Amino acid sequence: MSTPQIGIAIAAPSGAALDDAALERGIQGLREQGFLVHNYYDGAQKMQRFGGTDAARLAQLNAAAADPDVQIVIALRGSYGISRILPQIDFRAMADSGKLFVGYSDFTAFHMALMQQTGRVSFAGPMMCDDFIRDEPVAFTLDQFWSCLRGPTHTVRGTASGNPAVDVRGQLWGGNLAMLVSLLGTPAFAPIENGIVFVEDINEHPYRIERMLLQMWYAGAFEGQRALVLGDISNYKLSPADNGYDFDTMLAYLRERLPLPVLTGLRFGHIRERVTLPYGGMAHLVSDAGGFDMTISDYPTLAGV
Repeated sequence: MSTPQIGIAIAAPSGAALDDAALERGIQGLREQGFLVHNYYDGAQKMQRFGGTDAARLAQLNAAAADPDVQIVIALRGSYGISRILPQIDFRAMADSGKLFVGYSDFTAFHMALMQQTGRVSFAGPMMCDDFIRDEPVAFTLDQFWSCLRGPTHTVRGTASGNPAVDVRGQLWGGNLAMLVSLLGTPAFAPIENGIVFVEDINEHPYRIERMLLQMWYAGAFEGQRALVLGDISNYKLSPADNGYDFDTMLAYLRERLPLPVLTGLRFGHIRERVTLPYGGMAHLVSDAGGFDMTISDYPTLAGV
């Protein structure tokens, strides 16, 4: 008896592909691995920086969710754009489709709104660009992804010095920090009660990271949360005006003031080697001064779709 093919749909709710030829090679590579790939993105229809008009990008998501031969819907890439169509997305239909939705960065807004409106878990994980189109695939990132989707549990290890000792359980939520802050005060923003929060960002100076995390605290987003886990925060530039203020200074300040333990060492963000995290999965986080282990369970897997 043959094993059914895993169907993967590609949709572009945000940015357009930067290299259409590389995207086609990536799609062909997935097909050669035995996946059934349905590409709902059309490079000829890109508009400005976006993967199509707002209506076209919404239609891509809808078509991917409705495709009976698809189990996984992967975002083409991040950048910007999902904020434009967020109110028009039928998240109940997304959840009822049973699909496993995957992406990060700009896709953070999808994760939060889907969980807030339906309670459905989705996946902060790789996107077509650039994770599936690289000339040399990053084995760690792809192994993390497929291991997570196969389930039934998924463990990630973070290595960092100076972490507080914690042993907590809670639903996992978070994502790109700038996106999370952009949702504050909107119907889509809803922290998971007694959760474990993860954040990452790129091109944001440590003072901006501090400011955004303080904003989330002041807005009540950290009330009752079990822990805050920082992923990759990079590609910023310090200047003489900082006068000694850097990431470590920012981290020490936050640890003194935020009402929850702050950990570092999560391999998640705009980096080549990246873990996959089920947004809304139940996490058990255990840390000491050398790092942490986080085991995640209670999330949909390929076995269930």
